[in-house]
Amino acid sequence: MVIAAFSTIVEWYDFTLYLYLTTVLSRVFFGGGEASLLITLGGFAVAYLMRPLGALFFGHVGDRYGRRKTLLLSVAVMTAVILATALLPTRAEIGPAAGWILIALRCVMGFAVGGEYTGVVAYLLEGARPERCGLVTSLAAAASEVGALMAVGVSAITVNSLSADALDTWGWRVPFFVGAALASSVWIARSVMQESPDFERQLAARTVPRNPLRHALRHHRRGIVRGFAISALGSITYYIGITYIPTFLTSTGSFGEGEALGLSTWAAVAVILVTPFTGLLSDHLGRRPVLVFLTLGSAALPIALFAVMAHGPRLTALVGALALACVAGAVSAVGAVATAEQFPGEGRLCGLALGATVATAVFGGFTPFLAQLLIQATGWPAAPGAMIAIVALAVLPVFLRLPETAPGKAPLLL
Repeated sequence: MVIAAFSTIVEWYDFTLYLYLTTVLSRVFFGGGEASLLITLGGFAVAYLMRPLGALFFGHVGDRYGRRKTLLLSVAVMTAVILATALLPTRAEIGPAAGWILIALRCVMGFAVGGEYTGVVAYLLEGARPERCGLVTSLAAAASEVGALMAVGVSAITVNSLSADALDTWGWRVPFFVGAALASSVWIARSVMQESPDFERQLAARTVPRNPLRHALRHHRRGIVRGFAISALGSITYYIGITYIPTFLTSTGSFGEGEALGLSTWAAVAVILVTPFTGLLSDHLGRRPVLVFLTLGSAALPIALFAVMAHGPRLTALVGALALACVAGAVSAVGAVATAEQFPGEGRLCGLALGATVATAVFGGFTPFLAQLLIQATGWPAAPGAMIAIVALAVLPVFLRLPETAPGKAPLLL
């Protein structure tokens, strides 16, 4: 379980690094300017379309052949992609083809990550004591933010330590080489992981589904819908409220690149602190009341917080970013266990792929691109906050009727 949690750190370092270096990559691969920034964010969005496909592929492997095998395979693909990105020729060296290759590599990365996070969440849930499922599974969300913290920290150090010419010439490669080294170490560590106890139970009971996708569609349709709603809120709060913030602050002129990345570092620390607390709280109070409370906060706060970050002083912007990060981190913490508990062990990964990962593709990858587009089209800096509020209000009715899945709080209804 420790190896699984550590693996998530590396996974999210590699995946979110692209978003934290968006403004740099837009210059290096697409020539710079507003249009290049949109294209770079669009590449992140397109890569997200591959996540459901990857989740279904790796979910089939995990549900049919074991969680350990799918976790080994996904991290091998991620290692190859991050290393290829670090070695990629730039626009100055091979012309516009560099940008297209970069986007293609992001698509392969999205495919691999699609099976990575759901596999780790299932592995942690299935190995935890029932009364601590919320706390243990929330470690996947906490670990992902540790990875994001590493990504923003390494990015900030790189940006602040180099001149603009050095950064655009070779410095941008350094964070990607770091990611390649970390990912290869994860593959070595995972090679000694034990199989999930729940999958071993399925093997002993001979209940492993022959066609996990068909099994999930036939038996877990309600769970898929609930998982979609939970992940929709978790995705848009995370990708608008955390990872998009450096681009937002830079594009609105509130902060420079280095300052924005430094602020995001503090936001990542806040998420790491709030995540296990929220998971533990969901073990004591239940998943549903925590989700409902956070949904109301997601509907009420973001518009005002984005307006403050765009026009307020430095300290106010910091407070706004921290508040958004805490809400997003808390939603991710309870969302991780709540989505996984919508499915029994049989077909769990495919169920998560159809529900949670599809929602992440729609409300995660495309939202930074859409947020930037809305700001440019309307001139309203609070538009990203309105996006979060709309999604929160849309999923609230689902959460109000959500069956409680925390052990001891109510019967487990699936």
